[in-house]
Amino acid sequence: MAYNETLANRIRGALTLFPEKFTEKKMFGGIAFLLEGKMTVGAINDDLMVRVISTKMNNVLNQEHVRPMDFTGKPMKEFVFVAMDGCQTEEQLQQWIELGVEHAKSKLKNG
Repeated sequence: MAYNETLANRIRGALTLFPEKFTEKKMFGGIAFLLEGKMTVGAINDDLMVRVISTKMNNVLNQEHVRPMDFTGKPMKEFVFVAMDGCQTEEQLQQWIELGVEHAKSKLKNG
């Protein structure tokens, strides 16, 4: 598998707006961006992968261009895919990244 390099570069650029430092790691055949070792968002094929805290999953899944991340044929807990149409603008991308960062921070607080 590959990932959309343009999307990955847009994510890199958007992450510079955060005070935290992010690392990159190849995962799921794509690239993931981590905050202190916790996944936030990533690019897999032409999709944006986003980690979402469980209490927001239902609302997020009801949004247009969003589907469960079913990488193995079974939906993965707290992961969604966002199609390119759902993150065309930098504002849309930033909102998705904020959800992913929120998830990572919640995991860091909880150990």
